[in-house]
Amino acid sequence: MKEILVPVLAATFTLSSFNAVMAAPKETSKIKSVEFLGMDAPKTQQEKAELMYSKASVKVTYNDGTKKTVPLSYETLFKPGDVINGKIAGVTMNANGQVMNKSNGTPYVSTAPDMNSLMKVPGLPENTYYLISHYESMPKNENGLENPGTMSLSTVKMDPSTGQLNVVDIKPIDFSAVHGIWKPCAGLLTPWNTHLGSEETDPDARAHEKNPAASAVTNFMKNYYNDSTITGNPYYYGHVPEVTVDAKGATKVVKHYSMGRMAFERVKVMPDNRTVIYGIDSNPGGLFMYVADKEKNLSAGTLYAAKWVQTGTENGGSANLEWIKLGHATDKEIQRLAETTKFSDIFDATDDAVKGKAEGYKAIKTAANGGKVEWVKVKPGMKTAAAFLETHRYAAYLGATVEFNKMEGLDFNEKDNKAYVAISYQEKTMLADPTAPADDIQLPKISAGGVYELSFKPNRKTTDSEKINSHYVPVSMTGILMGEDLAASDTDGNTANVDKIANPDNIVFSQDMRTLFIAEDSAKHENNYTWAYNVDTKKLSRILSVPGGGESTGLQMVDNLDGHTYLMNSSQNPGYVGYLSGLPFMGQDNK
Repeated sequence: MKEILVPVLAATFTLSSFNAVMAAPKETSKIKSVEFLGMDAPKTQQEKAELMYSKASVKVTYNDGTKKTVPLSYETLFKPGDVINGKIAGVTMNANGQVMNKSNGTPYVSTAPDMNSLMKVPGLPENTYYLISHYESMPKNENGLENPGTMSLSTVKMDPSTGQLNVVDIKPIDFSAVHGIWKPCAGLLTPWNTHLGSEETDPDARAHEKNPAASAVTNFMKNYYNDSTITGNPYYYGHVPEVTVDAKGATKVVKHYSMGRMAFERVKVMPDNRTVIYGIDSNPGGLFMYVADKEKNLSAGTLYAAKWVQTGTENGGSANLEWIKLGHATDKEIQRLAETTKFSDIFDATDDAVKGKAEGYKAIKTAANGGKVEWVKVKPGMKTAAAFLETHRYAAYLGATVEFNKMEGLDFNEKDNKAYVAISYQEKTMLADPTAPADDIQLPKISAGGVYELSFKPNRKTTDSEKINSHYVPVSMTGILMGEDLAASDTDGNTANVDKIANPDNIVFSQDMRTLFIAEDSAKHENNYTWAYNVDTKKLSRILSVPGGGESTGLQMVDNLDGHTYLMNSSQNPGYVGYLSGLPFMGQDNK
């Protein structure tokens, strides 16, 4: 049979015409491989400034040797501010369940959608699904206080003949049981069909205690609880929230205090349903591992922090990884501490190096304290509180590596037993600095950042020779796909090579397509992109472009939703929530 070639069309190519192409002839054959055929960087002013679009395509090869090429297109589900079933997308609620409005009666609306979890919930009607979406930031309230963050729950209907998705209802999720949600960023759908989110910053409890009235946490909680007398609590925020949804759309929310408190991005649950790996979106930040006591239950476990032992500097650098145990705890135990503990209960701290040295303090450098060196000492009996409420400070205190620069999304390649993690900027604390309290990472500067590969081995030991009860312990880390800084801006204003990634953020891996999808959050590209990187062929393809000033966000790989495949993909500023259509279902497929 001759190869069937379909021309690469613009973003106006419809799902109905795509379905017609995919439906003839009727005989079926298993797909052997896919190849993404990338698109050019945007050329026209409209493409650069206005459109979220794809002109890429995918080439499908079958086991019998036949091939076809099909265009991809971006399908918008909704934009913040859209009215869906009488409700406005992207609004936020206070603790009383009231939508928060401006003085003119219109609601505050986020323009910063992020993570998506499209999920199939038992008990829903056929071809009906739920979609959880994050909104990373809200506009500041007119009273000058911080607005609470928000997530939404959408009801999604599929046209089974075409795979077209449509949102028919939407509502904000109630976080009043956990004091509201603080800057939700990335996340994922767990293997047990719940949504694991993130709180992207961990408010500095030391600074808060010095001046609680001026603290962003206090401003946040005053607004959330509509109480001008309240004093905020930073230990309520900087956790991993888990959202459970039932068939009626009721949601239950918890925060996993036992996973530590830090600037979370996308945590990754490993195939044992117990081990969770995560990097931290701060500068500087660390790499962490949590091993739950029970499968599919993240309410109690042991927390570890990695130490980078450098082995090379080429192509982003490489290192062996050692692991330091921070402690074991339950959510309930740490939540009780969060409700009753101040920073000064946990640490003695000073910014005076002379005093610190003289009195036996340890110098550390974390994203707290404005990223400056501080001298700290854990108070007697407070190691557990330090480990789980001041996780980065305690990790640095014990000698873990807290030098990574904005470690972002992470995903796992099960067949090869490899994980991939994005580091947005290889600069600042990742460079050699003999004046720093610790200088484990000493790499060349790559401001465009890159993607690194983690390798795993089972049942390793900590630096104190204690067995780690997991088959998924990262033992090495090496750069595999790096951006390239330009010596001078190109004609379009790009300061990083436009044909390579720049400042990777969200990443997800398709097990079926052997492809890593990478979304950018970069000022080094005039337009941010989503890329497809085949881990076997090493081919990198640009598959989507975001309007100028926007960030590509919210990646979720849905390999099989009732016989259809989707790459969920949102953008921030301007805000879109949608998906890339045209991806093949890697089971039986029409030729």
